[in-house]
Amino acid sequence: MSLEVAVAAPFKTEARDRLGQGEFVVALSLEREWFSPDQAKRLVDVALGRGLLASEDGDLVPQFDPAEVTVPEGFTPDESVLREQSTFESALDAVVATGVEKQRAVAAINERQRALAITIEAAAVLYAREQGAAVDRLAADVREELAAEAGEDAAAAGETDDAAETSDDPEAA
Repeated sequence: MSLEVAVAAPFKTEARDRLGQGEFVVALSLEREWFSPDQAKRLVDVALGRGLLASEDGDLVPQFDPAEVTVPEGFTPDESVLREQSTFESALDAVVATGVEKQRAVAAINERQRALAITIEAAAVLYAREQGAAVDRLAADVREELAAEAGEDAAAAGETDDAAETSDDPEAA
């Protein structure tokens, strides 16, 4: 995966297990010339979002062993690594990494979504967990999204009820 290679490279070059964000950005933009500084900052955001990096005490810490990643000679990451994956795409990738064929996984996720009347993201995370994929971070994201939607729905319902109660029209109540 080229994102993992791009994230591992600065840690391998510096032979350190944590780097400041500035050091990381300089390594990717000025030293390796793979990205502009803004793109390198975007890469940090994507890597944090995908769980490849964690931010601890202002430093970036890889959540995998960079020493186990090979940076091929002449490697240059594609700019597509800067695109953030959706929760569905991330869960699907995790399922495929467990050995499930992608087409079969998509069909099973769609079936769960239909049968349980849940979002595609929730269905993907549920299926990924059933397949033994590590999707705890994605599950937390889905829970937050669902809670936020539930809060918005409750607030909207409350506004509708309040409007009906304060109306001068006796039929609106």
